[in-house]
Amino acid sequence: MPIITLTTDFGEKDHFAGAVKGAIYTELADVKIVDISHSISPFHSTEAAYIIQNAYNSFPKGTIHIIGIDSELHPENKHIAVLLDGHYFICADNGIISMLANEINPEKIVEINIHNKVVTNFPVLDVFVKVACHIARGGTLEIIGKKIETLKQLTGIKPAINLENGQIIGTVIYIDNYGNVISNINRTTFEEVGKGRNFKVTARRANFTKIHSHYSDAIDFNIPVGKRDEDGKKIALWNSSNYLELAIYKSNPATVGSASTLFGLEYRDTIVVKFD
Repeated sequence: MPIITLTTDFGEKDHFAGAVKGAIYTELADVKIVDISHSISPFHSTEAAYIIQNAYNSFPKGTIHIIGIDSELHPENKHIAVLLDGHYFICADNGIISMLANEINPEKIVEINIHNKVVTNFPVLDVFVKVACHIARGGTLEIIGKKIETLKQLTGIKPAINLENGQIIGTVIYIDNYGNVISNINRTTFEEVGKGRNFKVTARRANFTKIHSHYSDAIDFNIPVGKRDEDGKKIALWNSSNYLELAIYKSNPATVGSASTLFGLEYRDTIVVKFD
């Protein structure tokens, strides 16, 4: 049974996500549709790229991923279908796939060229669905597009490295549902630049000299429960995607606060690692 995933900024209020699912089922009654997220911030390509990068490889090879973010067709925003790491991605060429392609080279990229057969102002429904169902039936990418070699690149997805000053200068690329702040500094880059040296992470009002592996590392479990100081404990850690994340233990942006609110950090704010 083919699997088609949906990642969009449609939200839950409007009809858009339901209409896309209905169109898929109309073409392929036995397909499996999985929602990755419909809560991407509107037109936020970097946020979408981070979520897709960390979700797609949990699915089996051959899965087809529709990405409905900033998908209006115009001369600077072509539609593409990409085969990468054994998965198919259908989206606009707005930089989203470049975050995945930084780690793994695409096996094939085509610019979708079926638009002359489709009249639409809703390309996710009328174009992306047709492409996804074509692939799900075993169709090749060459039938629905012409081969191209390059992808548009997102800006700000790679940190700046200053070897002379022993610095990695990163930015906030994502703030999750708990208010945890994810940077674009990954563990591989950190270890290659740091070479085991002591360091200091600075992000506005917050400073860290250790990076942990688990949120609970913020707590000293040798101290009896009634005497622990757990509330508001800040921590830097390598998250499940091996990106540097700044967090508050058991945070809640609506009540006790979060790393984003308490440290004053927002999307694109600077996070610096300085090595001794």
